[in-house]
Amino acid sequence: MSDQIKVTRTVDAGPEQLFALLADPARHTEIDGAGMLRGVEGGGGSVTGVGDQFFMNMDQEGLGEYRMRNTVTVYEENRAIGWAPELYPLDALKDKIGDIEPKGHTYTWELEPSGSGTRVTQTYDWSKVTDEGFRGLFPRVSEEQLVETIERAGRAAT
Repeated sequence: MSDQIKVTRTVDAGPEQLFALLADPARHTEIDGAGMLRGVEGGGGSVTGVGDQFFMNMDQEGLGEYRMRNTVTVYEENRAIGWAPELYPLDALKDKIGDIEPKGHTYTWELEPSGSGTRVTQTYDWSKVTDEGFRGLFPRVSEEQLVETIERAGRAAT
């Protein structure tokens, strides 16, 4: 079984508009094709480089409400952006998931100009998940949900 899902779609929005949307965590709920995001915690504004962090409130069937700390792992203005989420604090769902350490996966967006729009590739990668219990839960987001997220981003950025 693969340890990543990669989807590509072309949308009408330009790379600059898409990048601005993706760099602003407060807007991520607009594009969430999986329906788990509930809102950024603390406002914070846009991320500006690798190492920046933002906190996202989440809700998922079977887990309930929880919070993720996202650390920016890729930042190439108007070209690529990505982040690595991890449960915060790591033991927040201990009553539901035991000693599993939910971290090590990434979401990366690549933006390539294409005519009047942008060719968008989103990669959901869990190859660096080291906790075998957590690894067995992947994928948590489907290919269809990733496609829906790209399509929503294209609409929201225009």
